[in-house]
Amino acid sequence: MMSAAASSSLRRITRLSQHFQPRFSVVSIPLRSASSCPSVRHASILVNASTHTFRQSPRRPVEHPPMTRSMFIQTETTPNDDSLKFIPGVPVMGEGTAEFLDTRSALASPLAIRLMGVEGVTGIFYGPDFVTVSKDSEVTWAVMKPEIYSLLMEYFSSGQPLFRSDEDRENAGPQDTRILDTDSETVAMIKELLETRVRPAIMEDGGDIEYRDFDESSGMVRVKLKGSCRGCSSSTVTLKSGIERMMMHYIPEVKGVEQIMDQEEEIALEEFNKLEHKLAGKTQKDSR
Repeated sequence: MMSAAASSSLRRITRLSQHFQPRFSVVSIPLRSASSCPSVRHASILVNASTHTFRQSPRRPVEHPPMTRSMFIQTETTPNDDSLKFIPGVPVMGEGTAEFLDTRSALASPLAIRLMGVEGVTGIFYGPDFVTVSKDSEVTWAVMKPEIYSLLMEYFSSGQPLFRSDEDRENAGPQDTRILDTDSETVAMIKELLETRVRPAIMEDGGDIEYRDFDESSGMVRVKLKGSCRGCSSSTVTLKSGIERMMMHYIPEVKGVEQIMDQEEEIALEEFNKLEHKLAGKTQKDSR
């Protein structure tokens, strides 16, 4: 038989074993993620005598710095020293063209009205993927380009529409080469040739050509040059040696191509010729 003292000790040990609960310690340590932008997560490590259990706490949202859009705008020179072609790397018109020669016409496009506000700007031309800006000959591009770059980058990065309404866009685009049911076969061929062969080549120089009419009795095609081709010194050469020759080759009914001008352009050209004549007379007088 077990003694009373031994029995009492045994009962005490049994009670202690029944009331014993293993102790746990919880340690919070930082874990660094392997992502390119390091962020700190916390994991709770549960430690007991036999196992180590990892319980990851919910991941805290990582705050990133605000994203900024950037663009690379290229420029291309044109045959006209007073016109420069800006290529933003995104579609501009997509299809068709539009031209703005004064503040009133530019009201249809928020971008055009801003560009017209730059000192020295005289005209804005939208192509499928470029913007041609024309300036006054007395102002240098070095002064104007930084502000034009800024306006273009801000506008195209914002994703704003180019025109105030769909109606304004429709009215701005050219309708001259659309073949109508009333067009003769010759006129239809002229329009198709202008649209498929002539217009793409002129757009490479930041300009455009607009069909006006065809005189069947004289065989003369009348067109209007736009964008960088407007007022360009080499436009006459382009018109005669390029466009006229092509038209006469493919369409026998065409006997020539001539450029027509708006009233404002005719006045400007007349004043320019007067100035040239005056300067030439002064030079001759000084040489005597």
